[in-house]
Amino acid sequence: MEPIVDLVIEDARWEAFGLADRAEAAATATFAFVNLREASCVLLACDDARIAALNADFRGKPQPTNVLSWPSQERGSDHAGQTPELPEPGAELGDIAISYDTCARESEAAGIAMGDHVTHLVVHALLHLLGYDHVDDADAALMEGLETRILAQMGLCDPYSR
Repeated sequence: MEPIVDLVIEDARWEAFGLADRAEAAATATFAFVNLREASCVLLACDDARIAALNADFRGKPQPTNVLSWPSQERGSDHAGQTPELPEPGAELGDIAISYDTCARESEAAGIAMGDHVTHLVVHALLHLLGYDHVDDADAALMEGLETRILAQMGLCDPYSR
């Protein structure tokens, strides 16, 4: 079974952008890299107003951000810098929200293609759903290293070398 991204589009610009194909490609690459099969998640494609409200409700930060994630369960390792255990096959990993406005601003400011930036953010959010984090240096090194290798396999540049 292929990775499943249940896409909920609230902002039509995401439809025109082709988010469904990019999200599926990011999920396929991420799940293959960590050797996970039969998993799914929900991806809310929204705008800055919606993500700012979500960020306020769930993180106490009433401003827009690029991407948010809500794992369906805690999967992180008990030890910094160690790989989390994979979920059971068929797991519902959780939910992701991504803002068109913030992604467009960030990609323009960085001088990178929005498609590359969005793909990176979806990979990043999927890794969060799998229990990876970047709170401390050891976890950040592990997660960023995975992101870089997954994106390289997709033919994309290292987002941390810019």
